[in-house]
Amino acid sequence: MPELPDLQAFSHNLDKKLAGKTVKQIAVINAKKLNVSHQKLQDTLEGQKLNKVYREGKELYLKFSKGDILGLHLMLHGKLFLFEGKNENKYPIIELHFTDGSGLVLTDFQGIANPTLNPEEKESPDALSKDGGVEYLTTRLQKTKTNIKTVLLDQKIIRGIGNAYADEILWHANISPFSISNKLPGDKIKDLVKSIHAVLTEAERAILKSNPDIINGEVRDFMHIHNSKKTHSPKGEKIIVKEGSRKTYYTEEQELYS
Repeated sequence: MPELPDLQAFSHNLDKKLAGKTVKQIAVINAKKLNVSHQKLQDTLEGQKLNKVYREGKELYLKFSKGDILGLHLMLHGKLFLFEGKNENKYPIIELHFTDGSGLVLTDFQGIANPTLNPEEKESPDALSKDGGVEYLTTRLQKTKTNIKTVLLDQKIIRGIGNAYADEILWHANISPFSISNKLPGDKIKDLVKSIHAVLTEAERAILKSNPDIINGEVRDFMHIHNSKKTHSPKGEKIIVKEGSRKTYYTEEQELYS
């Protein structure tokens, strides 16, 4: 599943390519979870200019000239492609055709990538927003005995972080993923917030440097810990992989708070 840095890179490139274009037609092919009727979506967005593309949590938002927003959640396997004229990409969910003959398609072979018209505002802060800083996380962590990695993955607490980057962030902050959240001292919560911002922003830079035009897929080869090709951390510690519904990559150098 694409995570925050991937989506940041996608939004950067999609905004650069598509902002200012006018929607001629929207084709809804397989949007099972669309929150409005196909006709409502078409009536709302067709004829509008796309003002900008940006990221919110784990979604991409396309904002149009009348203020309407089309949210795109890629889920596990959703991909975006640009095309000219007719879309030839398989497994389309929704197609946006612009007046200049270009287009954008969301695809998913599982058919579960999800478009939403004017998505509801989320209560939890984005991982890179000021609202998700030290004061907020301190308050939230004090209320839970859940391990810290699970908290970072909970989109109802903080939005945008997924499995791979949770491992990278916790290693960067020198916190064991199995630490009990309400046992973290204040200075480590400050370290955690710094690591969230450092790891996620640096990852976006790395993705765009190696794949400057990227709008789909995942780039993970620069990761220090959550990387199946690496056996040791940059500090020389052996990387341990705990199997489960989600794999957790960590090292013994990370401090456990329990």
